[in-house]
Amino acid sequence: MSEQIERIKCLIIGSGPAGYTAAIYAARADLKPVMYTGMEPGGQLTTTTEVDNFPGYPEGIDGPTMMVQFQQQAERFGTDVRIGMVTAVEFSDTVGGIHKITVDNTTQLEAETVIISTGATAKYLGLPSEQRLRGGGVSACAVCDGFFYKGQDVAIVGGGDTAAEEATYLANICNKVTMLVRKDHMKASKAMQHRVTATKNIDLRYNTEIDEVLGDMVVEGLRMKNNLTGEKEEIAITGLFIAIGHKPNTEIFKGQLKMDDTGYLITEGKSTKTNKPGVFASGDVQDKEYRQAVTAAGTGCMAALDAERYLATIETEVTA
Repeated sequence: MSEQIERIKCLIIGSGPAGYTAAIYAARADLKPVMYTGMEPGGQLTTTTEVDNFPGYPEGIDGPTMMVQFQQQAERFGTDVRIGMVTAVEFSDTVGGIHKITVDNTTQLEAETVIISTGATAKYLGLPSEQRLRGGGVSACAVCDGFFYKGQDVAIVGGGDTAAEEATYLANICNKVTMLVRKDHMKASKAMQHRVTATKNIDLRYNTEIDEVLGDMVVEGLRMKNNLTGEKEEIAITGLFIAIGHKPNTEIFKGQLKMDDTGYLITEGKSTKTNKPGVFASGDVQDKEYRQAVTAAGTGCMAALDAERYLATIETEVTA
């Protein structure tokens, strides 16, 4: 006899601020949520040394500790947090339908509602020195970490709108911003390019790439290389920001959920509803504009409330 497949009222895929906040609200609503954390429990914040901009932490907190506390709060209300990776999904098209989930390519589950909080992964250059100093001066979020480099010299890599926006943000608080653009032009809109070129303390370098990030425990400098001439130059900096894009973790949902051309999940209006009934998306997986812990947590709350209302509507229809 085959084993009976576990039925879950509210399944949360992915952890981080969105997933844990959804879990807290879902658990308090007696939805008995089950969370599968994915390969990076706690999400991107586990690679952040200091979080100073999340309300309620006046002295700041390091990212990993913050995520442990989020998990503890979710578990306090009864969330079943499991280590595992959702590897396949089959979402129902009908209201009240059951969604089929596969975990770690082996375990089969059924869920009445699903909250997707798989986030987005920042793209890095892949240099060994860059990876070694992540959290030691190398960051993928200027808005998150720029404050720590107030009055200092920093560098940023990228040529798109995000890089231009973050460069001008850093220029407002830092002494000097060296901006490295790999090509001979920026991909950013003309308006954003004008903002960069009009900012006096941004040193814009075209046809320039990073040869190596300098420093043992923290970033101390940068060796740059002109990719046309091969000429190398070293500068002293204390912070390096990588702004070459993010990749939403939505691969397993392709062909089932509506996405934009870069893979971010599309939700209805101001809700977290996807195009499949009973499936909701929260956090960076559906937000490419703000990408902050506090906004992710907010959408996690919304997703749990949307799931609760969806289930209540179904139960009303069944008993009517």
